[in-house]
Amino acid sequence: MFDTGSTAFMIICTMLVLLMTPGLAFFYGGLSRRKNVVNTMIMVFSVIGVVGILWIVCGWSFAYGGDGSIPFFGGFDQLGCLGATQQMLAEAADAETNATYPEILNIGFQMAFAMITTAIITGSVAGRMKFGALIAFISIWVVLVYAPLAHMVWGGEGSLIGDTIGALDFAGGDVVHISSGITGLVLCLMLGGRSGYPVMSYRAHNVPFVALGAALLWFGWFGFNAGSQFAADGVAVLALLNTVAASAAGIVSWMIVERIKVGKSTLVGACTGLVAGLVAITPAAGFVEPWAAIIMGLVVPPCCYFAISIAKRKFGYDDALDAFGCHSVGGVVGGLLTGIFCVPELSWTEYGGLVYTGDPSLFISQFLGIAITLAFVIVLDVIIAFIIKQVFGGTLRVSEADEARGLDITVHGESAYPAYLGLD
Repeated sequence: MFDTGSTAFMIICTMLVLLMTPGLAFFYGGLSRRKNVVNTMIMVFSVIGVVGILWIVCGWSFAYGGDGSIPFFGGFDQLGCLGATQQMLAEAADAETNATYPEILNIGFQMAFAMITTAIITGSVAGRMKFGALIAFISIWVVLVYAPLAHMVWGGEGSLIGDTIGALDFAGGDVVHISSGITGLVLCLMLGGRSGYPVMSYRAHNVPFVALGAALLWFGWFGFNAGSQFAADGVAVLALLNTVAASAAGIVSWMIVERIKVGKSTLVGACTGLVAGLVAITPAAGFVEPWAAIIMGLVVPPCCYFAISIAKRKFGYDDALDAFGCHSVGGVVGGLLTGIFCVPELSWTEYGGLVYTGDPSLFISQFLGIAITLAFVIVLDVIIAFIIKQVFGGTLRVSEADEARGLDITVHGESAYPAYLGLD
C-alpha cells in the first residue's frame, strides 16, 4: 500500500511547481518593455508545451533511466515513459510494496522542474531573439543539457556530481539555477545587446505584474523545496521553513542595499530580493538550520545586486531580465554556503558543513560540483547555439525594424495594450 499522506503531499507539490512557470511569465512580463510583453510571456508559455512533450518522449529516460552505470547519462530504457502505467498498477496491487507513492508521480514532479529551469533562460534574451530560434534551442537544451545534468546531480549511485564528487544540491542550485542562468548569459553574449543598450534606460513597465509573478513563484517554491524531500516528513517541514526564512531575509537584504545605493527601496527590488533569497536556499533547503537560512538570505541578494547593477554595465553584456545575475550568481553562492552550513546529520554524504566539522571536504565538493556544472553547460550551450545560429540564417536576432517596432506585433500579431497610444 502506498502512503496516502506522502502521495497527496507529492501531488500538491507537483502542482505547486507547475504553477511556477506561469508565475515566471508574469514576473518577466512585468519586467519587460510594453511592446514586448506578449513575446516575453509566450516564450515562457511555449516552454510548457515543448518541455512537456519532450520530457515524456525522452527527457525522463535520459535523466533517470538506466542502471546507474553511466555517470553523466541515464539511459534509453524509459523512452516514452513506456511501462510507467504498468509499474504503477503493479505497485498498487502489491500489498507489501515499499514505495511511498507511485513512481509515475516522479515523472510529473521532475517535468515541472525541467519546465521552470528552461523558462528561466528566456529572461536573458528578451526583446531581440528570433522566436523560432528560441524554440529550437530549448528543444535541444532540455534533452542534451538539462536531462544529463539532472542525472549527474540527482541520478543516485554512480552519478558524477552527486555520488562520485559528493556535492549536495537539495532542490536545484546546480541543476536549475546555475544551469539556466549561465545559459542565459551565453545566449545574450551571442545575441549582443538590445538596441540602445546600455545608453537607454530599461524599466519594468508593469510593477503589479512583477509582484504577482513573484507571489506565484514564492508560493510554488514551497512545493519546489519541500517536495524535494519526496516524503511528508520532518525534513520536508524544515525545507519549507527554511524557504520562508531565506526569502524573508532576501527581501530585507535587497531593500537595505537599494536604500544605501539609490536612496529608495522599490517594489521591484523587494520582489527581486525575494527571488534571490529563494535561489540562495534552494541547494540547502533540507540541509541547514533556520538561522543559517536567514544568513544565506541576507548574504546572497547583495551578490546578485552587484551582478545586476554593477558587473553587467561594467562588462557590457545585456542580460535583459537578469536571469544570470539572479539565478546563476545566487545559485553559485548558495551552493558554496551549503558547504559551510550543512548540518552533518542531514547530509546525504559522510561530510557536514565547515562550520560544524571544521573539515573543508564538503565545501570543496560543492566547489567542484559547481565548476563541472558550469563547464558542462557552457560548452554544450555554445555548440547548440552555434548550430541553431547557422540554421536560422547566421543570426539569432530579429531584424532591427522588428526590434524597434516591438516583437508583440511583428512576431505574434498581438498587443498586450491595443488601446495604448503613448510612447513605450
